Amino acid sequence: MQVCVCAAIDCLVGPWGSWSPCSSLCGVGSRNRSRQVSTPPRNGGKPCPDLKQRRGCYGHEPSRCHSVKEVAKILPDSYTRTFKDPWKRPHLMVKEQKSSYCAYFRVKQVSGACRQGAWTSRVLRDKSVCVECQGEAMGSRDRCEGDGLQGTRTFWTAASTPSCQGSWVRSSLVENCRCPPHSLIFI
Repeated sequence: MQVCVCAAIDCLVGPWGSWSPCSSLCGVGSRNRSRQVSTPPRNGGKPCPDLKQRRGCYGHEPSRCHSVKEVAKILPDSYTRTFKDPWKRPHLMVKEQKSSYCAYFRVKQVSGACRQGAWTSRVLRDKSVCVECQGEAMGSRDRCEGDGLQGTRTFWTAASTPSCQGSWVRSSLVENCRCPPHSLIFI
């Protein structure tokens, strides 16, 4: 009977890859990098060291940070297109027809004050909502303030219910769209 005495083989890893982009385009996020195992350990050799690393970063892309920092002001779609703007913003007085678009969000936070409003009580955490940007609410950049960025948490406030506010993450944006009944509109 032969007995094989095999030498221990330690784990060998390749070089670190490059750091990923910051996970946040605006604000605190993280970067990741990894490396691969080139030789796995055998026969009691040393185990592999960490294969992944993460570090903090701060995203500050000026063109996008502005969109993230805007707060969406919303009302239920039951308000007509000729509603009175409680903030008296001059760009809402322009009656030029612009095509609308829909922004779909997943609600992340809702303040307790929202439970007291007739329509705001329907805005629930972890539910999806459609918010329509109608032409009358668009600013000079042909978009509604507060429509956010895809996959990034942004904030909203209900125009008709004091202290009703929260946050959401935009999941998609659809051009030339109308939200279904009982949705929301940007103002």
